[in-house]
Amino acid sequence: MAKKLVIKVTAGADAPERCSQAFTVAAVAVASGVEVSLWLTGESAWFALPGRAAEFELPHAAALPDLLDSVLAAGRVTLCTQCAARRDITERDVLDGVRIAGSQLFVQEARGDETQALVY
Repeated sequence: MAKKLVIKVTAGADAPERCSQAFTVAAVAVASGVEVSLWLTGESAWFALPGRAAEFELPHAAALPDLLDSVLAAGRVTLCTQCAARRDITERDVLDGVRIAGSQLFVQEARGDETQALVY
């Protein structure tokens, strides 16, 4: 059984169910004591900015800001370097606790011992 989850979310408001599933799995895993690394890529990159998660709505789903806060509190959240650059997002723009890093680090994390990578 994996002791660490590396979760890449590629969807945002453009595919709300897929987006919500990724954040929900990440938050549940953190609450279960699993080490979690959540990667924000594609349209989910916007959620690295203050207030953007609060704009997300999906009926019958947990509030995205709450899910993100739980992952930030006990896991790691990373914004894709290229995704940030395409949206003119810099390190000074993002929420406290969000780092910006690239594919090399994603691959390194995903290849770790007892690690399971999930992509949404």
